Amino acid sequence: MKDGGSRDYSANPGIALSVPVDCGGQRLDQVLARLLTQHSRSRLQDWIRQGRVVVGGIRTVEPRHRLWGGEAIEIAEASDARAESSAPEDIPLRIVYEDDSLIVIDKPVGLVVHPGNGNWTGTLLNALLHHAPQLAEVPRAGIVHRLDKDTSGLMVVAKALEAHTDLVRQLQARTVRRCYQALVRGGVDRAGVVDAPIGRHPGVRTKMAVVHNGKPARTHYRVLERFVDCTLIECALETGRTHQIRVHMASIGHPLIGDPIYGGAGHVARGPLFSRQALHAWRLALLHPELGRAMQWRSDLPADMAALLHASRLESLSAQDMDGVDGERNEEEFWDEDGRSSILHVDVEEPEDDDPGEQ
Repeated sequence: MKDGGSRDYSANPGIALSVPVDCGGQRLDQVLARLLTQHSRSRLQDWIRQGRVVVGGIRTVEPRHRLWGGEAIEIAEASDARAESSAPEDIPLRIVYEDDSLIVIDKPVGLVVHPGNGNWTGTLLNALLHHAPQLAEVPRAGIVHRLDKDTSGLMVVAKALEAHTDLVRQLQARTVRRCYQALVRGGVDRAGVVDAPIGRHPGVRTKMAVVHNGKPARTHYRVLERFVDCTLIECALETGRTHQIRVHMASIGHPLIGDPIYGGAGHVARGPLFSRQALHAWRLALLHPELGRAMQWRSDLPADMAALLHASRLESLSAQDMDGVDGERNEEEFWDEDGRSSILHVDVEEPEDDDPGEQ
């Protein structure tokens, strides 16, 4: 298919080349991939379909177009989002703590951590490179673990290569403690542990699932408050798989309120409506990479999740069904003076190659 229409790509850098005679009979995308090895074939096909390629004076939008050999080709390059994704951007950060070794960020809902498909700019990585330009010399701008776009809360970032190495080793040895608050559907009876391997969903590659050949994953949880049709729980990660809390809680019939991916699982009450997964990374503890002493931080629930809890409490009160854990919440018992979780005591012997996955 050929298109003689005109589109203005004059702002883009141009490439001019001639088709070798011995390429006669070959497809346009094949020849371009041979001549422009710095670009992937899929990218070149996209450029063709976008009308960025002119063959012999005619704009050609079909990658399968056959060449005779000897034609002149003009290409208007598209900017590479991947190359631009590491550009510093002046994006406000909520910094809880910072020194020469690390930064502790309180990530808001809606902020993507790493550039990726559909989110090449406006990420935490871009913001960090603007805040501390030296992070360009540290792998992934110092980011050693992730939170999902719609999960809020605490993250640690390494400011130097030595600190990055140390924090990665701490994640592998499980001396970094991450604690989350989550509102889940239905009534959770008691504290427990979900010990189930997680891997890619066999039928939907964009989802994770409990699968027999997945990576080992353990989530400890306990009940904080019970409401009419949902429960506030506290979770501690022994491993860090992608979407671990969301997948594990859905696997035991208590998916997170508002979870757009895993929220349909379980034969329990739907719970209140919420625009995202009700999950917040509220406590973080680690050994300082340089000082060697235990440090910990906490983050209050964001406004939307706090409002959701308030509404759930009012509903429970009106139903005269307010049922807490032993009549009270005792958040401070969860962490001891060394920053260890009181529901998560792991004897660390050999590090595991852990995946600092999103939640």
